[in-house]
Amino acid sequence: MAPKDKTDRAGGRGPRHVAIIMDGNGRWAQARGRPRLFGHHAGAKRVREIVEACPDLGVKYLTIFAFSTENWKRTQVEVAGLMSLFRRYITKEARALKAEGVRVRFIGDRVRLDKKLQALMDELEELTAGNDRVHLTIALNYGGRDEVARATKRLAQDVAAGRLDPETVDEETLPKYLDTCVLPDPDLVIRTSGEARISNFLLWQSAYAEYEFIDTLWPDFSAQIFADLVLAYGTRERRFGGVKA
Repeated sequence: MAPKDKTDRAGGRGPRHVAIIMDGNGRWAQARGRPRLFGHHAGAKRVREIVEACPDLGVKYLTIFAFSTENWKRTQVEVAGLMSLFRRYITKEARALKAEGVRVRFIGDRVRLDKKLQALMDELEELTAGNDRVHLTIALNYGGRDEVARATKRLAQDVAAGRLDPETVDEETLPKYLDTCVLPDPDLVIRTSGEARISNFLLWQSAYAEYEFIDTLWPDFSAQIFADLVLAYGTRERRFGGVKA
């Protein structure tokens, strides 16, 4: 008999949406005397394992932080290598993602990305648009502050055009303009590599998310570690500013 999934053992309180800050690729590679890009390639392979683990854990939505608006500050060699990796990953994984029922979305500002990468992103979104088993969102050239600024600009344009009454704007309005407008807010945010900061990731959406900061470097992050964190989430008491009855 197949074992019950982690969500059942957690009393049905497992996270529906998990977001991950995938950190530590460079340090993982350097510890092995290899260039940083070696670590990024190892980290990309880890993504498939975590995506495949989601259905049995009751995780419907997975959002991963692949490249931030601040990552352009890295060396030209590393940035170029990462962009090449993203193109190769999309090309290599597209058919498997479709076959496994994964719907892929990208969030972030695409304008700065090269045209070939933008086209591949569009194609993968279209290819997997009919899938619903797992919703994988990849944050690419993404920053939380940048997202809010772009959303606010669109909101202001609607006000100026008379499509939106400014008196009706409240905390439920802005999320409709965010890149994640079709997604639920994350329940659990995980950051690997021992760093305890959120690094401009899903700032608005994670207002009431639970956080796990773990020492494991991303290329060593396994499906078992993921499952353990999902199970542990089910033991937490979430009050959203209230008190226990």
